[in-house]
Amino acid sequence: MSLLLRASLQGGEKASGWLADGFDFPVGAGEATGYYKARGYHPNGHLGEDWNGSRGGDSDLGDPVTATADGIVVFAQDYLLGWGNVVIIRHAYFENGDARFVDSLYGHLDALKTEMGARVKRGQLIGTIGTAHGKYPAHLHFEMRKDLRVGMFRNSFPHDLSVYWDPTQFITAHRRLHGGGEIVLVPINTFPATAPPAYADPLGSLPPSVASGAASGKKSTIRRSFQVDRFEDLRKLGY
Repeated sequence: MSLLLRASLQGGEKASGWLADGFDFPVGAGEATGYYKARGYHPNGHLGEDWNGSRGGDSDLGDPVTATADGIVVFAQDYLLGWGNVVIIRHAYFENGDARFVDSLYGHLDALKTEMGARVKRGQLIGTIGTAHGKYPAHLHFEMRKDLRVGMFRNSFPHDLSVYWDPTQFITAHRRLHGGGEIVLVPINTFPATAPPAYADPLGSLPPSVASGAASGKKSTIRRSFQVDRFEDLRKLGY
């Protein structure tokens, strides 16, 4: 069975795209040269990686951000709300006899250099490093998602490895792939039009000190805070 047919067996809307021939880092010409990972991925915490230029300060403001792999742009706009300009690219890749899919997200961009529906190649310029309109020091926030429904509604889905990949681990394991350049059908329009209900985390998934506080009713805003941005808001609450 061809890759195109295997991919087409999945329901929903689709568009044709290239099968990725490998994944690179989104900064430093694909090798992260001249950059460092200031903050990594942590399940139920920071859901991606923050990449900074090694020159320090905001010296990386405006530096190029490139597509991690061949794919189709499924989101490209200024989302505000602490995000700034955001690009999401959907990638198809071949592994263990099947065509699989993954989304890469590039956040806090200073400028968008691509548009919705564009087919991009690995290493192609898609944006520049920004500050989310001055909210943060300049850096790239980079995520990779297994679940193609998330889009910009992170709080409606689990914040763990059932939804997210550790970006560096994924890229390292998929630097070069077979079948690159073949055409496959890629699912599109998978993001909800409006935010689904917020995902309710079981207390067992929280740190023990937080779980005990929530169970006792300590700081009643804790459950609401986890619907906003888990550990970022917990820090503000003093946990």
